[in-house]
Amino acid sequence: LSLIIFCVYFFFEEHSMPEFFDDYFLSLLNELANPQKRVFVGYLSSAVAIALLWLCVVEKLSPKTAVKRIFDKRIWFSKSSLADFKIILINRVVMSAGAAAVVSQLTISTLLYDLLHNQTLIQPLAFHAASASMVAILFTAFFFIFDDFSRFFVHRLMHKIPFLWAFHQVHHSAETMTPFTIFRTHPVEGLIFIFRTSIVQGVAISVFIFLFGSKVDLVTIFGASVGVVIFHSLGSNLRHSHIKIRYPKIIERIFISPGQHQIHHSTEKKHFDKNFGVAFAIWDLMFGSLAFSEKATHRFGLRTEFGLNQGIMHLYIEPFKVAVKIFQRSKNQTKNKTRKSFYERKINARTF
Repeated sequence: LSLIIFCVYFFFEEHSMPEFFDDYFLSLLNELANPQKRVFVGYLSSAVAIALLWLCVVEKLSPKTAVKRIFDKRIWFSKSSLADFKIILINRVVMSAGAAAVVSQLTISTLLYDLLHNQTLIQPLAFHAASASMVAILFTAFFFIFDDFSRFFVHRLMHKIPFLWAFHQVHHSAETMTPFTIFRTHPVEGLIFIFRTSIVQGVAISVFIFLFGSKVDLVTIFGASVGVVIFHSLGSNLRHSHIKIRYPKIIERIFISPGQHQIHHSTEKKHFDKNFGVAFAIWDLMFGSLAFSEKATHRFGLRTEFGLNQGIMHLYIEPFKVAVKIFQRSKNQTKNKTRKSFYERKINARTF
């Protein structure tokens, strides 16, 4: 709670009221107008088109019924979805201030670049003779793959480490999903992923500049990485939705389908800790967490006390309480282990 209050206070200290409203609403509109953003109107439109095609061709629904299914009021105006929208509005303020506290990509790039110059295994500009177009293709591919793996890895940690799960459960408490559920995250998780982004960008940029020189650039379409444009244009927004699009199993071993990510949100025990991947399924295949999509209907959310409450204060404050309890429990367990170890040493000393 103190963190949220500090972030809001810091934000208003740095912005006048008119500036706040201008920046606030422009940042919201930017999400829809910027091809670099996941909910860019073009990507949302392609998702609707893909969903219509799937429902009409595969599930044999009439166009009218398909449209009603996609824009089902019970989904878009459920308590869970309304909580999503409230979190988006609140996080826009909180994250604007909190992000300033995260180490920047430039700082990480500079530090790593200096470290690379201090090693002797690889010489600087070892591949400077490569053409600019080749460097751009390599950098774009490396960045997309590295970024995707980092998302998988951090997401996996969010599920495996109880302290992190305390905050990630906010996202999993969604009982209905729309493309905007992607933004249903606790600010603490948001800061972790901002830090992840800084690390990915810092590592990729510093390594490529060290090896190839100043020719480093992305292959872009309308200012967005070609990998991002392709990924989102092919229906990434349907992963958080009630439209279950499945790929053939051979494809689902390589790429995560919307149906596979919906399994990740399922309340069924057999689906727990499955499909952490974002774009590529190969990471889940490698780590043993891959599950194929199913025809069956899934229930989303959490079958826990936390998952029963869609209240905003609950979603923001309760994770801190849970995290503190986990920290205290861990601290007590460490103390008990230390005492036990000390007691065992005394017993062993007496034995000898």
